[in-house]
Amino acid sequence: MSASTAFSSLSLSAPLLSNLESLGYKEMTPIQAASLPVILQLQDLIAQAKTGSGKTAAFGLGILAKLNPTYFAVQGLVICPTRELADQVANELRRLARAIENVKIITLCGGTAMRPQIASLEHGAHIVVGTPGRLIDHISRGTINLKTVQTLVLDEADRMVDMGFYDDIYNIVEATSPRRQTLLFSATYPDNIRKASEQLLREPVEIKVESQHAANHIEQLFYLVTPEERNAAVAQLLHHYQPASAIAFCNTKIHCRELTEELHARGISALALHGDLEQRDRDEVLIRFANQSCSVLVATDVAARGLDIQTLGAVINVDVSKDTEVHIHRIGRTGRAGEKGLALSLATPGEKKWVKLIEEYQGEAVAWADIHELQNQDAQHLEAPMMTVCIMGGKKDKLRPGDLLGALTADLGLKKEQVGKINVSEFITYVALDRHVAVKTVDRLSRTNIKGRQFKMRIID
Repeated sequence: MSASTAFSSLSLSAPLLSNLESLGYKEMTPIQAASLPVILQLQDLIAQAKTGSGKTAAFGLGILAKLNPTYFAVQGLVICPTRELADQVANELRRLARAIENVKIITLCGGTAMRPQIASLEHGAHIVVGTPGRLIDHISRGTINLKTVQTLVLDEADRMVDMGFYDDIYNIVEATSPRRQTLLFSATYPDNIRKASEQLLREPVEIKVESQHAANHIEQLFYLVTPEERNAAVAQLLHHYQPASAIAFCNTKIHCRELTEELHARGISALALHGDLEQRDRDEVLIRFANQSCSVLVATDVAARGLDIQTLGAVINVDVSKDTEVHIHRIGRTGRAGEKGLALSLATPGEKKWVKLIEEYQGEAVAWADIHELQNQDAQHLEAPMMTVCIMGGKKDKLRPGDLLGALTADLGLKKEQVGKINVSEFITYVALDRHVAVKTVDRLSRTNIKGRQFKMRIID
């Protein structure tokens, strides 16, 4: 580790540095090493970096380095495109802030009740992480004061602009102090972001961290198909490679729906994730994918934005993306945390021109394989190992994961490995159970007292 990539080389307080060490942050990632010195010198910044590059810690440390915990006013504001990303960022900031007494971090996103958010703001918050629509709601009601913001972060700015939030962002920025520091993070840097940065930032330093993935780290294969074969080819790839979990990327919502139906018909448990889903349905899909109740997520790029899925067996590009950086972004979701990744792409003769662009971008030819030579191990269905039970009770009913684990293991005699992830939200709880025992267990659990009462529940399948 060189001195310049050690966190200790930065002008951070001793508590922040010792907390980083306890979190296992030894060495800065390329984006952190390039951006943190600039951020700590209070300069505006445009950084081109992908999800998973460590950018949250970069801007998080920037916010925390100059935060005054005794001053109960919004000092840091992070704007994110989706609720999932906002939750993820807020959780990471809480971990980074552990060493500082009484730092209050709240999320303000749509799809949740307004009143508790207003109450939290009245008690004072140091850092707010939110989505554009909900932030505008609070500004227009006068329930938030952003004039005290010292650090403003626009996270995944390209996606926020793609999703039509440009005017909202501009109005939110207008409500902050002109003396603020602005940090803009974006996976790609198209002209509309360049335009936005000219209006919102002051003489920003520009940083681009290589968005390539180490070639040996992700195995990438391309298959030539006709448009008619495409959906069947996805099933063939899944049956041949049998990844424990996979994301299949489609370019349109309609294609997402069609492919999901076709995979279902072939005994593969798949769920669609696209922009038309209500927030609650979207949350449910992501919970089921993360807890192994669904093996394949069929998604559009915008809908899959900000998903934090640690281990992913494979990424399948059902359509080749016309944007090479989007392609690199997609395949970078596999092979995280030191695992070897697998990226499989289907291309029609008409899409070969987009493949050529990927080759130019990567500086090497892609490898082609023959879809008709795949061994179809059809006997093993890609059925997810778990099923999700939805319980009509949550934090409001004082339910905790331990209560459910106790009821399932101590009272109903399940083995620990038959119980998967337990997600407790305000009003609803989701529990993953081994598919073979799920139906029987729910029948018994619904008649069992948990916290002194019985809850309504159902299996989502």
